[in-house]
Amino acid sequence: MSNPTSKHTPQPVSSRTTYALAGVALVVVVAIVGALYLWNRGSADTVRNDGYGPVHDPGVSVALDSDGAIVLGKPNVAKTVEIFEDPLCPACGHLEKIYGQEIAQQVDLGKIAVRYRLVNFLDRESKSKDYSTRAVAANECVAQAGDGPVYAKFHTLLFTTAQPSEGGSDHDNKELADIAKQAGAGDDVAKCITAGDRADTGRAHADAAVKALDAALGGQAATPSVFVNDKKIDWGNKNWVQDAAN
Repeated sequence: MSNPTSKHTPQPVSSRTTYALAGVALVVVVAIVGALYLWNRGSADTVRNDGYGPVHDPGVSVALDSDGAIVLGKPNVAKTVEIFEDPLCPACGHLEKIYGQEIAQQVDLGKIAVRYRLVNFLDRESKSKDYSTRAVAANECVAQAGDGPVYAKFHTLLFTTAQPSEGGSDHDNKELADIAKQAGAGDDVAKCITAGDRADTGRAHADAAVKALDAALGGQAATPSVFVNDKKIDWGNKNWVQDAAN
């Protein structure tokens, strides 16, 4: 990982390994306290490109890749940003809040495409015990419709104002479908979500993404993790989006 080039405080990550230690109470308490400390220190970060909003160029499309990645961008873009994230991960929500609009503008400009690799290792931290998996499936329902701006808005909502908190209540499928309709999705997408049509596929893709992330990080899968053209970058560097686009 590249060294930070600013005084930006690194944000906490959600780690599959950390949550696997849930039976060891002291370790969990220390991890949670440490994460909250770092999270609170970084809560005052300035939103990049505030006011731009999610992707809105109708020329931006979205599609499901063969490995389950959700690819958002214009055709023939030279640079790709790959983002591994869990729908319940607070730091992933923070990344979206701080950098999401800046990413959106660069996607609209055709400077970058984004491959979202959604994982589900925080299922156990949701009240329903399967929220992350269902949210992955909902993302796929929206993405398969092919409308880039609609998917971008849905993704933004799901990771910002509509993101549940770990250990708190989460969204059922009807609520996920309502968020999709708020983003502009049609009735067929809403039905896909409420019926759980992509539940099994979404789970399989999430599992594959975890394995890919494990391999890339030496068995220490953690979210959010960001790669630019297959090279892991430090998203604590506030200029990383601009660097990726250049």
